[in-house]
Amino acid sequence: MDVARPAIRAHASTTAELRSAGVLLFALAAQFMTVIMLGASMAPGYDVAGGAISDLGVFDETAMLFNVSLVLVGVLNIAGGWLFARAHGRGAVLALFVVAGVGAMGAGLFPLDSGGPHGLFALVAFLAFNLEALAVAAVVSGPMRVLSLLAGVTGLVFTGLMVIGDGGNAAAFGPIGHGGTERMIVYPAMLWMLALGGALMAARDDGASLIRSPH
Repeated sequence: MDVARPAIRAHASTTAELRSAGVLLFALAAQFMTVIMLGASMAPGYDVAGGAISDLGVFDETAMLFNVSLVLVGVLNIAGGWLFARAHGRGAVLALFVVAGVGAMGAGLFPLDSGGPHGLFALVAFLAFNLEALAVAAVVSGPMRVLSLLAGVTGLVFTGLMVIGDGGNAAAFGPIGHGGTERMIVYPAMLWMLALGGALMAARDDGASLIRSPH
């Protein structure tokens, strides 16, 4: 009996899961950033600096495109996070993927003109996606760990500025306005996810060069 075969099959399965997670997370970020760009071009009179990203969810021309994309962000984040977690085994990291996914789906299902529910889900998504990046930093190694830390810290700093600005101190937005501040919450997380997705798609030998062993 060849005792090495089960281990080989296990490694192959883990590598396939990592690559599948990479595809889903890369697709998540690529489609959402593309939709934000297209939506900003399509919505009449849309103000990038002064408006919210979620304004794209209430324009007749872009509402369906944006809200479906946001729900898809949530679905892909949960699915990709689950596959990723099968390789690293940290339940707390998976929990953040789920919370972030629920926040995104809720923000898409309850658009900006729904009032309070949208604001709550959006804030959950803003926080959880950036906490997700910090949590992944504890799982991965090398340059991906540095990128995870930078993305998470940047997003959380600008989340704090957005809360202060929306609380009545508009000076917190600085020259980039509310819209620019929101993008500095979302874009670092999405760019990080593109990088993470690419790293996972390139995984070899069950991710040993990327995934840190739990201590």
